[in-house]
Amino acid sequence: MLMPESGLLGRLRTELPTLPVALQRVAEQILIAPEETARATIIDLAERAGTSTATVTRFCRVFGYRGYAELRVAVATETGRAAQARWDTDIDREIGPEDPLDHLLGVIAGADSRAIQDTAGQVDLHAVDRVASAVATAQRVELFGLGSSGNAAREMAFRLERIRIPCWHRPDPHTALTNAALLAPGDVAIGLSHSGRTREVIEVLAEAADHGALTVAVTSFPRSPLAEAAEVVLTTAVQETTFRVAALSALHSQLLVLDLIYVAVAQRTHQRTLEAFEVTARAVDAHRLPEEPTRATRRRANLTEGR
Repeated sequence: MLMPESGLLGRLRTELPTLPVALQRVAEQILIAPEETARATIIDLAERAGTSTATVTRFCRVFGYRGYAELRVAVATETGRAAQARWDTDIDREIGPEDPLDHLLGVIAGADSRAIQDTAGQVDLHAVDRVASAVATAQRVELFGLGSSGNAAREMAFRLERIRIPCWHRPDPHTALTNAALLAPGDVAIGLSHSGRTREVIEVLAEAADHGALTVAVTSFPRSPLAEAAEVVLTTAVQETTFRVAALSALHSQLLVLDLIYVAVAQRTHQRTLEAFEVTARAVDAHRLPEEPTRATRRRANLTEGR
C-alpha cells in the first residue's frame, strides 16, 4: 500500500473503535497529543501507549506507512495545516438539551467542516481519476446505498443523468441485485456504506464484480467487507456530534467524494455536458417564475419611459 498523503487523524478518529486493543492505545495517544507525536521517538510513543515499538511499527503499516518516520511526517503535516487554518485539534462535539442555537450552529458547522477537510486530505486522487474515466465511457452506471448513503447515491445519479451518463440509483436491494447482474465489462457499480458492513451493498458490488464491471466502494473503513469486495476504494471521514451518529454524519463527506467524481466526469465530457445543460435548462425554463426587477432596474426603466 502506498503511503497516504494526509488525512491520518480523521482516519484514526473514524476507525478507532474497530482497531485491536493494542493499536487503539497507539491511536488514542496520537489523537490526544498529535503535536507531541510529531516530535516524539518511536520509543516515546510506545511508552505513552503502554505497548512495544513493534506494535507501533505494525500500527504504521496498518495505516499504509512504511515506518514510524513516515507516520511522524504525516502527523506533523496535518497538525501544521490545522494550525494554519486555526482549527482546534479536538472540536466541541457535545450539545446539551438547553444549549442555544448559536452553539448548535457552531458545533454542526465545525464538525461538518472538519469532516470535509479530513476527507479531502485522504482522498485517493488516482482512484478518483480512474473512476471518473470509467464512468465517462460506461454503458451503464449503477449506484446503490441504503439510508443516508442512499440519499448520496440518489443525488449522484441525478447529477450524472443531467449530463447524459446512463446512470441509475436502485433503492430496492432486489432491483439493485438484478440490475447488477446485467452489468458487463466497461460498466461501473458504486456502492456506498459508511460502515462498509451493509450486507445488501456488499452483495450488489459482489454481483457486479462477477460480471466484469468496475466496482467502487465509498466507505469510511478501508479494511471493511465492502472495501474488500470492491476494486477501487474511496474513503470518507466523519465527525460525530450529539444527536448525529457517524452514519448520519457521513453524508457531507460522501457527497464531497461523489461531487469530485461528477466534476471530473464533466471535464471528460465537456462539450456534451455543456449541451446537456443548455437543453435541460430550456426544458424547465417555462416552469420558473420570472425574476423580479431590482429597484435600480425599475428606476432606470421609469426614467427611460419619462423621456
